[in-house]
Amino acid sequence: MNKIALWTLALAPLAAGAAADEAYLFAYFRGERDGLHLATSDDGLTWTALNDNESILRPTVGQDRLMRDPSIVRGPDGTFHMVWTSSWHDRIIGYASSKDLIHWSEQRAIPVMQHEPTARNCWAPEVTYDDETGDFYIYWATTIPGRHAPIAGMDEKENGLNHRIYLTTTKDFTTFTPTRLWFDPAFSVIDAAVVRAPRAAKKWMMVVKNENHTPPEKNLRVTFADHLADGFPTAVSAPINPGPDWVEGPSPLAVGDTIFVYYDVYGKKRYGVAASTDGGRTWQDRSRELKLPKGIRHGTAFAVDRAVAEALKKEYGAK
Repeated sequence: MNKIALWTLALAPLAAGAAADEAYLFAYFRGERDGLHLATSDDGLTWTALNDNESILRPTVGQDRLMRDPSIVRGPDGTFHMVWTSSWHDRIIGYASSKDLIHWSEQRAIPVMQHEPTARNCWAPEVTYDDETGDFYIYWATTIPGRHAPIAGMDEKENGLNHRIYLTTTKDFTTFTPTRLWFDPAFSVIDAAVVRAPRAAKKWMMVVKNENHTPPEKNLRVTFADHLADGFPTAVSAPINPGPDWVEGPSPLAVGDTIFVYYDVYGKKRYGVAASTDGGRTWQDRSRELKLPKGIRHGTAFAVDRAVAEALKKEYGAK
């Protein structure tokens, strides 16, 4: 069989597995203060910007009025919930909600680390809905000086930053459980993101960035769990992205039986994508097939009903 035929067969499970009534959105930022951007896709590889690649929502909370790293999840009642990095050095994260991703609630701050007076940051929050417990998991990276064993090169190369992933949960975005340490590996870790993992031995996959500088890592690893409430093992995989480029901002998305992990190759100002069709055991570089809007930076990709995507296209246009 020739190579073209083999490639066609390799793509067939993806096409067959993608739901006809489902579309995909990418929530991202471009400039730190210009706000939320959205793009649409039917296959997870070709993405089209909405609103001429201009923002649809501008930030109003936080010391620095940032809207970096937007993460959106849809709750069981159809409401979309978004969290984001609102400041470089604050102890809060931003929050807003929407029924249609067009009309938004008033923005407010969630004081996730106010109880830690020396906490240096709250970076790249993500929100995930656990359909087993009805809880929304909100998790982010924070450095608390002296809290964890020093990492080589931390002081001279990383400005003393030594991150771990912290967590709070909520059912209504009004009351929250006390913040706790959630993921504590033997390396500085940022940019955690969780997805339900098709074909995986365990139901949930978390992808994280190993942020260590000495020796240089700056790559993406995955770990798996049966239940979010159990947390994730700190024994992680080998890097899933091709070296030696440094990457960050992973965003996992399940499209049919394929898991895509999009990531920012920030030193070269471009994006890449790793793909797995066996539940995250092996990964392929599909970056040459990826088409994303110009200037896209760290965000999240998520599935929506096709009607939601069509309404957004009608409101904002797609180019």
